Amino acid sequence: MITVMGATGNTGRKIIKLLLAAGEEVLALGRSPEKLAGLAALGARTAVGDVRDARHLTSAFAGADAVYTLTAFDPTLPDYHADQDRRGEAIVAAVRESGVRHVVALSSIGAELPGGNGFIASLHRQERRLRALDGVDVMLLRPGAFFEGFHAALETIRHEGVVADSVAPDAKVPMVATADIAKVAAGALRERNWRGVVVRELLGPRDRTYAEVTAALGAAIGRPDLGYVQMPDEDLVAVLTGHAGFSPDFAGLFVEFNRALSDGRLHSLEGRNASNTTPTEFEEFAVELAHAYPAAV
Repeated sequence: MITVMGATGNTGRKIIKLLLAAGEEVLALGRSPEKLAGLAALGARTAVGDVRDARHLTSAFAGADAVYTLTAFDPTLPDYHADQDRRGEAIVAAVRESGVRHVVALSSIGAELPGGNGFIASLHRQERRLRALDGVDVMLLRPGAFFEGFHAALETIRHEGVVADSVAPDAKVPMVATADIAKVAAGALRERNWRGVVVRELLGPRDRTYAEVTAALGAAIGRPDLGYVQMPDEDLVAVLTGHAGFSPDFAGLFVEFNRALSDGRLHSLEGRNASNTTPTEFEEFAVELAHAYPAAV
């Protein structure tokens, strides 16, 4: 049996579908029985609970051959890192108490840095907690920026006619499709063929700039003139804390993360190779964005 946290999220849902297709027994964890219902219909067992509750997680991890863990974020909270620490501590306590021996954990490029990387700093602390577990084989997945993050740009395109963010337009950024992350994670959860703590970077097929991605997105939605605008940090904070509903704390962390991307501080440590280069191009993923674009309001 394999337990998957974040079952209805970007990576969790895809991982579960791959595992079920391979004949694995899966326990899907989430907060909403309504959202979990679709996975239950596919054959997954489901459990609803608070992922900050170590007892809930211990019960869900007990008897599992492997678990997929993540510290899903809530950008509305007034103290983001404190909430992430609660989630991370609950996960580690549950791994220890349940006796599970294989953990695949979602982290990020830049998680080797203790600070200056925005919201990624909490993943640095979580990696340290996981590394301290005795007798547990841990795979730390460090993907680049998710292609799925550009779903948030569709509304701005609809109303303003541009893609706007604070990342430098010419900064080369590792970007990856979550479908490719899911394939690697599902394979690791099934095979369990590593020992100790290993880091697996997932970088997409090539580094891309926001200007390049904007052009590809524009072509997909029928707006070949679509441009990218770099916003000043303070303007982005105002947008995030206003219309987007982010807390001031998380908005500041988001801008710090963008600065780290622009400065090249969030990058591959091992260099691009066959193991960390994933196949899905942004142009392929842009088809999904094009389908979603008409509904953007």
